[in-house]
Amino acid sequence: MKSIRLDRSILFLLIIFTVLLVTGAVLIFSMKTDPLQESLSQDSLLKVLVVIEHEKMPVSSHILAYYPGSNRAAMFDIPGETGLILKSLGRVDRIDAVFAEKGIRNYKTEIEGITGISVPFYLTATLDNFARLTDLVGGLEVFIPTPVDTVSGSERVLLPSGAVTLDGDKVISYMTYTDSLDQEGESAARKQRAVLAFFKKLNDNSSKVFSDRIFPVLSSCLESNVPEKSKKDLLAELSRIDAERLVPQRVTGSLREVDGKELLFPFYDGQLLKDIVRQTLGGLASEVAGAQERIYALEILNGTRKQGLARKTSELYQSFGYDVIAVRNADTAEYEETVLIDRIGNDAVSKSIAQVIQCENIQTASLESFEGEDPGSFGTEASVDFTIILGKDFDGRYVR
Repeated sequence: MKSIRLDRSILFLLIIFTVLLVTGAVLIFSMKTDPLQESLSQDSLLKVLVVIEHEKMPVSSHILAYYPGSNRAAMFDIPGETGLILKSLGRVDRIDAVFAEKGIRNYKTEIEGITGISVPFYLTATLDNFARLTDLVGGLEVFIPTPVDTVSGSERVLLPSGAVTLDGDKVISYMTYTDSLDQEGESAARKQRAVLAFFKKLNDNSSKVFSDRIFPVLSSCLESNVPEKSKKDLLAELSRIDAERLVPQRVTGSLREVDGKELLFPFYDGQLLKDIVRQTLGGLASEVAGAQERIYALEILNGTRKQGLARKTSELYQSFGYDVIAVRNADTAEYEETVLIDRIGNDAVSKSIAQVIQCENIQTASLESFEGEDPGSFGTEASVDFTIILGKDFDGRYVR
């Protein structure tokens, strides 16, 4: 009898333990939050690292920062040859070496380090899978300014000019070909346009691609660090990006050879890149959106006796995504103070441009602002949006 009572007691305790265990599991599961929604609740910007890779090496790497409130976004290209001290590898090397040796998570961590921001999510696809995704959405629409007929490696690349729709095979050619006639940054720009075209096509075909029948096929071509349901939500958010108002940006720097490899070291020991990212992301969520509505044309005049100052400053502004169309000496030999001349009457944009070099001397294009001066001293008014004249108070990075 005692043995029976003991067995019943043990059974009763086991039942209680099982109930508690199941109840605890249910509570934990119910309290588990969607990582995408949790991230958006803590930060109004959605930040995603998008990597297209081939044979374990990145073909393109971009940080997409998206503000759902306005559908505006920023896109930062991270060149594979970017050089720095890689903590995960313990040496100076190309940043894409981390992806090859340590994988996407360590790669994301290194990119977070050089940009100075947290990037919670990633999406990766092989080049072949990106071609498959392209065909799934019915091709990608891109604009090619001039016909392409070139030999890249062992392949002859033929692409028509104009607004064209490329299938998967053509998209691979478009993203990977190199041409000696390309302007600086053009190869990276093609990859950016292809990625943006993909997200736009997702939105155009949302009822189809996000259906229960098609999405599992699409999802199988993309790896991510979010669950399947969150992956669908993530892609749906990114598909709403207003690509027309997005100004792609890229890492700029100086090329140096290290251990037989040509590496791109970001300007100012990487601080410039952090400044670019911080200012750009700050502008996305601000109420004043004018500074990122389009690419603004600048001319930069050297009003000092320092050789090469305007050229170096033009590289600085190009890093921030501006189009510098003229670099030359000012007609007046020396200016005491740096001045930014607003030729389009946009106060918000002029302040954003001036902030790059911490210039507080902002003037309008009205010649009354420059009484007694020769109008020719202030650049070519008809062809640019803003003129920057560098003075003695400019040290090459900031106005002091």
